This record gives sequence, structure tokens and C-alpha cells, in this order.
Amino acid sequence: MNLVRSISLKNPSNSTESISFAPPCFSTPSTPLSRHYFWNSQPGVCLDPPTKQDSPTAATYKCMSSILTKDGQVLSIAVLNGTTAYTGSESNVIRIWKLPEFTECGQLKSTAKMVVAIQVSNDRVFAAYVDSKIRIWSRSTYGGVTKHVRLVTIPKTGGYVRSYISGKDKMMKHMAPISSLDISLSDDIIYSASLDKTVKAWRISDLKCMETIQAHSAPINAVVIAENGVLYTASDDATVKVWRRNFGSNNSCPHALTVTLPAKSSPVKTLALNSEAGVLYGGCTDGYIHYWLKGWFSGQLQYGGILQGHTHAVLCLSSFSNFVVSGSADSTVRIWIRQQDEEHICVAVLQGDRGPIRSLAAFPCRVVEDSDQDGCIVCTGSMDGVLKLWQVSCCSNPGLSRIGSDYFELNK
Repeated sequence: MNLVRSISLKNPSNSTESISFAPPCFSTPSTPLSRHYFWNSQPGVCLDPPTKQDSPTAATYKCMSSILTKDGQVLSIAVLNGTTAYTGSESNVIRIWKLPEFTECGQLKSTAKMVVAIQVSNDRVFAAYVDSKIRIWSRSTYGGVTKHVRLVTIPKTGGYVRSYISGKDKMMKHMAPISSLDISLSDDIIYSASLDKTVKAWRISDLKCMETIQAHSAPINAVVIAENGVLYTASDDATVKVWRRNFGSNNSCPHALTVTLPAKSSPVKTLALNSEAGVLYGGCTDGYIHYWLKGWFSGQLQYGGILQGHTHAVLCLSSFSNFVVSGSADSTVRIWIRQQDEEHICVAVLQGDRGPIRSLAAFPCRVVEDSDQDGCIVCTGSMDGVLKLWQVSCCSNPGLSRIGSDYFELNK
């Protein structure tokens, strides 16, 4: 596989440089799987060296586990501390998995179906459903056993009716399905984005709707909140908008628009914020991933370039450290490495799914024996109902291309 570099705008005058595209990637045929059927595949190795000496020269990956569920399309995944995964699907069940064994260890059930977004903290689980409601469970662990208790559904039906009659907040409930969810525990806020073109801020302490942001002119697909309180929203109107929260009890508009980032006329389907590196990524329907670099001031962003390689829409993203992981409707997952010059190299293409990759979660794994190796674990969910757990590793020394599972251990 040819390593694909990102396109940077740092040297716009060099217009004669040719742009290389990765060849189309197709899912590999596989035999039907039975429920909770596991196998280990041989690791794939990517050894084509990039142009820069300080770039990764080898990447290995292998599918550690693959599970075919009976719940239909896998729509959402959340991982807590690298040890527990929560997956939502078309059914009314949220399944809980123990990592790295990838064995089911619990279920969260409700009357509603289609869990479109999940967020997990140490003591709570937040899940958004296609019925435009958010359901919350408490999470507690005693003696190594984790217990979940259903707490509440927001907005509450009685509270919504009373507010509607009194005229205080006729727009408290989303008028279309929720598409994305994020939480800010420090600010005590849940942010929900919806296809009704709005973002709502819910106070966690009393579960009231604090604000309805008329954010975009088209359905909103993703919402991300940064640690400093800056809010990012992505929409089918081909823009990413940046919102800054204005504190103060007398402020009638807590969130104010800071800047609008165009995405080259392509609807933005997903966002990922790498807070450590100060980079915002947006995946679009044309298969491109645009990225912006954070400036000195809060909410300030500078366009960095695009990552290209996917042949269909990018539906999910994750980024941490120098890794970027993208899932696409072309049924592949790509692993990108961000370099010191803020450009990116695609070091691996994970193939094997028959359906579009609708959701993923990625987190770092610790290299035990050699500090020159970086690794991550990727959990993917596809629209053919298959969950996969991948182990990926990169090394900067060609002589260290032999990377096995014995070199890794998950963060505990």
C-alpha cells in the first residue's frame, strides 16, 4: 500500500506538485459469522517508507476479535478507560463489553430503539435515541462488579407538557432525531445536536434545557466540546461552526458564534478534536478529512489541509496523541500519523467489513519492550452488524517491523 500524505496549504505556490491518490479499497469477502464468533487474523504489514526520515516506516495491524450481533446496524460506540466498551444499535439494547477479551458483560435496555450516540463517564452513561430523547444510567463498581441503574429520561414528558402549556419553552424537545452527543462534566452540561438544525444545552444537575442554539441552516451531524468550553458543530451545510460560551447569569445568549469554517462545499458528517495537539478534524461526504490548527486565542483556528484516501463518505473519526483513525462508507478504516510539520501519513488500511463503518472508538495501548513503537486499539462497528477489535502498531525504525501482540498491553 502506498503511504498517502495529507495536502498542506503551507506552500500554495507549488501548484505543479502532483497529488497522489490511494487506490480504491474494497472490503474483503468473508464467510458468514455466527453470533459472538471470534477469530484471530494474521497481522497485515505496511512497509512502504515515506519520504521523510522521521516518519513511521512500518505499521502492523491485526483483527483481534470480530463479533456478528443480532441487533442490526451498529450505530454508536463508547469506550471507558480502555477496559469497557458500550455499543448501541438499531435495537433497544446497549451492550457492554469487557476489553480486551471483547466478551459481553451486561446490557442496558429501554423501550426506545436506535441508539445513535453514547457518552460514558466514570459514574454515568448517557445515550441518545432516535426518538429525540436522552436516557441516563448511573454506573457504580463494588468488588470488581459494575452495576447500572436507570436514572432518568430527558426531557421528562410531564415537564415538557407543562413548559409547552405555560409557553416558557416550546422548543425544549428536539423536533427531529438526535445525531450527536457530548458532555462537559466540569461545566455540568450535556450537548445534543439534532437533524432539526439545533444544538441544545442540558444542565446535568437538574436536567433542564438551558439553551437552544439555532446553529446551522441544515441538519447537524456532530457536536464536540473542548476542555476550555469552546463548542464545535458540523452540518450538512458544509460548514463547521465554533461557539464560545459567555458566562453570566443575566446573559440571554450563553453561546455566541465565533467563526464559521467552510469545508469545500461538502457536508461534514463527523468531528474529532485532538485537544493535546490542538487539531480539529472534520470528515466529509466526499471522502476527504479536513483539519484545522488551533491558534493562540480561544476558538481561533487556521486551515491545515486535507487527508485523502477514502473513496466514500467519512462517517466517524477519533484522534489522540499523533494518531487519527477514520471510518468510512467504503467499508475501511484508515490509520493516519500526524507528523511534526502537521502533515499526515496513512500507515494502514483496515479491511474486512462488508458494510459502511458507522462508528468507532480508538485509544492508545502501551508498548512494553520498545519505546520507539506507538500503538492503538480500535473498536469499529459497521452497518452490517459486525463489531471488530483491531490492534495497530507503528515503529520509526525499519528493523523493528516485527511487532506482535506480546509487545502490547492495554491501559488499565
